This record gives sequence, structure tokens and C-alpha cells, in this order.
Amino acid sequence: MHTSASTLPDMDPVAALLGGPHARGAFLLRSVLRPPWSMRIADEAPLTVLTVLRGSACVVLAGDRTVPVPAGDVVLLRGPEPYTVADDPATPPQVRVGPGQVCTPVDGAPGDRMAGLGGRSWGNDAAGSTVLLTGTYPAPGAVGERLVRALPELVVVPADAGTRAVTELLATEIDRDAAGQSAVLDRLLDVLLVSALRTWAARPDAGAPGWYLAAGDPVVGPALALLHDRPAEPWTVAALATAVGVARATLARRFTDLVGEPPMSYLTGWRIALATDLLRDPGLTLTTIARRVGYASPFALSAAYKRATGVSPAVHRSTLVG
Repeated sequence: MHTSASTLPDMDPVAALLGGPHARGAFLLRSVLRPPWSMRIADEAPLTVLTVLRGSACVVLAGDRTVPVPAGDVVLLRGPEPYTVADDPATPPQVRVGPGQVCTPVDGAPGDRMAGLGGRSWGNDAAGSTVLLTGTYPAPGAVGERLVRALPELVVVPADAGTRAVTELLATEIDRDAAGQSAVLDRLLDVLLVSALRTWAARPDAGAPGWYLAAGDPVVGPALALLHDRPAEPWTVAALATAVGVARATLARRFTDLVGEPPMSYLTGWRIALATDLLRDPGLTLTTIARRVGYASPFALSAAYKRATGVSPAVHRSTLVG
């Protein structure tokens, strides 16, 4: 049965993708630093959120590309390539942060030695002039990866009222040690990330992904919302066009032009991304996952999944628990 235009979902078609990267025990740290300081980050994390609470910093990428970060700005870093965060690009790294956030001092580096300062704080001087807040997503999830892949290697989001309010709250909460504090910090990190992403994507020069730009279109926006909200339905282009009240050819052409791929191709990618996230839950069978994302059987899901990713759902799940 087709969905009528009067029952189009109210869900923001961007919400599902913006809500994709969920922090699950994310690494969160406040760094308090006195110049000279420099840290080489080689943790291979897929996504890192960095903000300067006080003072200033710079990020040095491959090829010595240097990006200054003033207080209040939020930086999004897409891994896994290493980078350096320092007071000055000329300051040699004093510590190397590897996978699993393992810190190794660099012999012979100038400046004070980095050490724990209590709680979730770290640095070379508890009274340092620069304070950084770093949140690392070790695995943002497949739904989130669709968004992460659309990001440049580095995004600097200038401070605004929204991001500033969240960073201040996160800075306050990071020192608390109450019940459920890790969950609170994870959710605050998610809010900061989504706030920064929204601010970035709204800029005309951002190069935001097609699905974000298409969300406000009167035809494609509702179609995206339907695919996001009801992936298990047996959608065809004709059924989707009927649901949003346009001709099939109109929807197909407009969707492809704005999103960058045809509706059913987009739906397949969305279903595979959802399935990948669901595979993280050991309590869900492949049959249940298949039905939730629109496949009639685990065999149909497995075939589509292997075409899209090169491995079967069972093999992918084994890598998550192995």
C-alpha cells in the first residue's frame, strides 16, 4: 500500500544522518598547557572534535598545512591521517598519541613533560594559559560514516551561540564524577558535533553533501524523509513519487540532480548503513536486521551487503566482536 501525501513523516530528513555518529565511551580529555607545547596525534580515530576553551592553538596537517584555531572555535578532524596540535607550528612534538590513546614522550623535545593533572585533565601545567577540549570517536558507526566521508580532512567552525553554550557545559561536566557521567559526556559530545556540523553545512562555501542541500527541496526533502524514516517499506521510484505527489520522472530526475545518485541507489546505501550499525547489537539476528532495513530474508540482505561492502554481514559482525 502506498503512503499518501497526507501521511508524509514530520522527521527532518537530515536528522538521521546528523544523528549517526553516536559516542559510545568516547575518549574525552581536557588539556591544560603552557608554551611551548606540541602533540603529534596518530591515533587513527575516524573523527575527532577539538575546541579551544582558552588561549589559542594551531593544527598542522600533512604537507605542513597550518590552520590557526582561536578560542571558541570548534575543529572537526577526519581520520585516520596523523596531525599535530601545537602552540606554534615550529614547536617540535613533545608527545606522540597513538592508537588507543597511548601517549609516548618524545625524547629530547623542549618544554615541560606532559602528565595527568587529575580526573580527565592532562597537560604540562595546571595553570597553563591554553585549555583544549578533545573528544574522539573511535568508531562513529556506518550511518555516521556516510557523513564523515562527506567532510573535508579538517573543518574549522567559528564560535557561535550554539557551539559556545555546548562547549561551556561540556567543560563544566568533564570535571564531574557523578553516576552515569560517561553517558552524559558522550551525549554532550554528540550535541557539540551536531551543532558544529549544522553550522558548517549551512555555509555557502562548505561543500556540504547533496543529501543535506536537498533536504530543503519541496520534492526531494519529503522523499528523503520517507526513505530515512521507513527503510523497510518495499519502495519503488513510482511508489515514492506517488507518496510525495509528483510524477515518477520528475522525482527521479530531481532526486538524482540534487542528491547525486538515483533514489533506489540512495536507499540501498542507506539500508546497508543501517544494517551495519544494527550488526553491532549481538542480540539481533540477521533475520531481524534484514526485516528492519527492507530485505525479505537474511539471504537477500547478505547478497546486497556483500555487493556493497565486499563482505557478508556475518563476516563483518565477526570483526566487531573478534
